[in-house]
Amino acid sequence: MEYIRIAERSLGGGILTQEEGLQLLAAPFDDLPRMLDAAFQVREATFGRRVQFHVLMNAKSGLCPEDCGYCSQSSVATSDVARYPLRSPEEIRDAAHRAHQSGAHRFCIVISGRGATDRELDDVARAVRAVKADVPIEVCCSLGLLDFDKAQRLKQVGVDRVNHNLNTSEGHYETICTTHTYADRVATVKAVQTAGLSTCSGVLAGMGESDQDLMDVARALRALRVDSVPVNFLNAIPGTPLAEMRVLTPWRCLKILCLFRFLLPKTEIRVAGGREVNLRSLQPLALYPGNSLFINGYLTTAGQSAADAVEMVRDLGFEVDAMPSLHAV
Repeated sequence: MEYIRIAERSLGGGILTQEEGLQLLAAPFDDLPRMLDAAFQVREATFGRRVQFHVLMNAKSGLCPEDCGYCSQSSVATSDVARYPLRSPEEIRDAAHRAHQSGAHRFCIVISGRGATDRELDDVARAVRAVKADVPIEVCCSLGLLDFDKAQRLKQVGVDRVNHNLNTSEGHYETICTTHTYADRVATVKAVQTAGLSTCSGVLAGMGESDQDLMDVARALRALRVDSVPVNFLNAIPGTPLAEMRVLTPWRCLKILCLFRFLLPKTEIRVAGGREVNLRSLQPLALYPGNSLFINGYLTTAGQSAADAVEMVRDLGFEVDAMPSLHAV
């Protein structure tokens, strides 16, 4: 394949064809250097060599009634994870402080469950106001399924962005979850957009999906015009239905990232959950197509520390794109 031509077409507004996308995902290992170089041309044209860091807070853990097969907090998981109700606004504000000090551009408040109750939404609103008053950081919320009214309430208290992942294609969705639908997830993304919030929606690769499924979900995210796409890689956690699912290789992960970069040339591509486990020593190469990272861990699993991530970014000759402090001149 002529990857540079694909990159040029992508930057010119053209779309990767179905055939090209499937060929890319099936490409031999020897193609990887040329593929990554072409993906970097697209990434650099929009984002330069900047890398944004994001920090998650698992603000409410466990106790989820949904049956998502990948999740250690779901009703069908027997994983040994912490279970606690929503943290206080003060605890959330303090966590945002620590995120800012580690160089994060964005702080994401995540709660388990099908969707936030009105009371939980009130508590999240108080926490967001506390963060916005005291910490120079963008705030993202991931609160499960949302309708327009709830999304609008988040907008009114200063939330910058809402995350709600599609995770996989519509055709593959019922194999990983039966308690809500792919359509429910799409409806949440659209409600967030209608409320005037920035949207974050991504994928979780490695759940037994086909190359066609990856193409379908990538094209769906392009059609939705989301602002940020986290590309997660399954970290098979003991006690979950997908605990024995281990199909990813580092080069497979890199090809998936390149696919998303070619299809979404001006969209933030975040190298997200499971990158440490699946990319291993090839993690730095993920920043050729990707332009942002989660640091300091995930919801129930550990991750790369901020210090190690900064070192990795600088070793590549890239720069951390951090929020300025409140007292910056």
